[in-house]
Amino acid sequence: MGTLPKSGTIAVEVDATPEQVWVLLADITRAGEWSHENQGGEWLDGATAAAPGARFRGRNRNGRTKWSRVCEVLTADAPAVLSWRTVPSPIYPDSTRWTYELTPANGGCRITQSFEVLKINPIADRLFYAFIPAHRDRSAALADDVRSLGAVAAKAVRPG
Repeated sequence: MGTLPKSGTIAVEVDATPEQVWVLLADITRAGEWSHENQGGEWLDGATAAAPGARFRGRNRNGRTKWSRVCEVLTADAPAVLSWRTVPSPIYPDSTRWTYELTPANGGCRITQSFEVLKINPIADRLFYAFIPAHRDRSAALADDVRSLGAVAAKAVRPG
């Protein structure tokens, strides 16, 4: 039985500016508008915006499989870098860091998304591999998400 990739990076140029993308990306309640898997989320513990230490619960769905995770913002450097990690729990003892970097490019921006598995139990790794086949190679889905993020940001978000 195989194991999941422990890291990955994709980069896509979009027509939206870093500021437009940031407004949408940093509002985790809107992630369901552009993600193939995330259905949105809510801020926890009184947090209302992306800032280091802020926590949120993200809701996900892949096919018929649904789950939610508590996440902690690690970096919120508007409008350039946003990163968070999934917080280990008794049900999900793994942790993955997700990072988005936004850099100006050709009147829009380049969105670089990366993930790094920080912690995973070898048995859970194999179970995730077996039961969530879409996670075996996420490159195309993540690139589509980033394109969608840029498109939604370009149409719907007006910074300032």
